[in-house]
Amino acid sequence: MILTAIRHTSVDVPSGICYGITDVPLAATFQTEASQIQVELGNRQFDQIYSSPLKRCTQLASRLFPEKIIFPDDRLKELDFGDWEMQEWNTIFNSPEGKVWFEDYTRASCPNGESFAYLVTRVKSFLDKLKAYENEPIAIFTHAGVIRALMCLLQQKTAEEAFNTPLKYGQIFHINYNQIITRNN
Repeated sequence: MILTAIRHTSVDVPSGICYGITDVPLAATFQTEASQIQVELGNRQFDQIYSSPLKRCTQLASRLFPEKIIFPDDRLKELDFGDWEMQEWNTIFNSPEGKVWFEDYTRASCPNGESFAYLVTRVKSFLDKLKAYENEPIAIFTHAGVIRALMCLLQQKTAEEAFNTPLKYGQIFHINYNQIITRNN
């Protein structure tokens, strides 16, 4: 099965702020970024289109595929950073809980939030649902954390390898069970 995973476009959040499941607004560049993604996707057709229910993903999916049914799925949400949502990363990093999390972000949970391991489990549950559509082209509108989980699950990358892979806003990934092909920009 080939999955086309599309990361949402830029958001209107100051640099250095932690946001995960917070439904933040899109940047003023949304229309331009969405048009660039549409050009890159070309005439590619998808039998199923899924999206994180957060508006930064659903707005992009609806803009690119206005005639299609978009299936929102909570399992495609970004990592839940719990008490750290909308806090400065520098403050988080310097806190005792932040030090624990940064030392073992794969297993340590954010205060009142999730661990990356939990996110991977959540994404695996979503992938298990897709087994029935294994020969159909599927698009997923989602977040960097989910794309990194896909790398771990479908490419056997370690969390460290996945987190060391740069992910740009609006980036498109064509993923199958053994490889990842990304656009080069």
